[in-house]
Amino acid sequence: MAAGDSLEPLLHGNQLSSTDVDLAALSKELGHAFSRAALAVEALTHRSALDRQPELKAAFPNGNERLEFLGDRVLSLAMADLLLKRFPGEREGELARRHAALVRAETLVEIATSIGLGSHLRLGDSERAQGDKVKPNILADALEALLGAILLDAGFAAAAACVQRLWGERVSEQVTAPRDPKTTLQEWAQARRLPLPAYREVEREGPPHAPVFVVDVVLKGHDPARGRGGSKREAERLAAMEMLERLERT
Repeated sequence: MAAGDSLEPLLHGNQLSSTDVDLAALSKELGHAFSRAALAVEALTHRSALDRQPELKAAFPNGNERLEFLGDRVLSLAMADLLLKRFPGEREGELARRHAALVRAETLVEIATSIGLGSHLRLGDSERAQGDKVKPNILADALEALLGAILLDAGFAAAAACVQRLWGERVSEQVTAPRDPKTTLQEWAQARRLPLPAYREVEREGPPHAPVFVVDVVLKGHDPARGRGGSKREAERLAAMEMLERLERT
């Protein structure tokens, strides 16, 4: 039995009957109406919710993780294509900095929050942060999962159109290519003849399938600054940003 068939009792038109999720409202925010609602259900289902809903566990034993994997690649390619068209005169390095800023976890969380994605997600109680808010990494992953779902539902053009809709304003606001905080911090240290900043992983938090890396950046004459991210590179970037913010205040 296909996943879509096994979920028929849960799906009634555009309404997901086992929750208060309004798929029509979410589709309006995304600019895409799903022809296969089961794909949207999968994208909105976090693994933590499966133990409470055996019918979903049977259909999606990994929750939305596989779609998140796909959506991450969809976003990267769609954003690269969008930037090439929007900034035809820029070099690879400038485009790369724009791309990194637009696909990083913080940007995904901002966009997911702006469309109210957290209210549509199926989560276990353990995966909600204080005040019943959805944890940022879950929001970011779910947004990528939705892009993966749109690709499977209607193809790359539809997924790219969704990226254009949700990220277009942020792309337009980037008058100049953003500077990478690690590079900026390195240049700050070099200008003062200090040793280069050193990064060290101090801890890993969270489950093995979704680790959170904790990294300190050490700069001579200053207390270490810490960053947390879904990848070591992201944690280093956030640590550098924290250090730069401290330096600006001194």
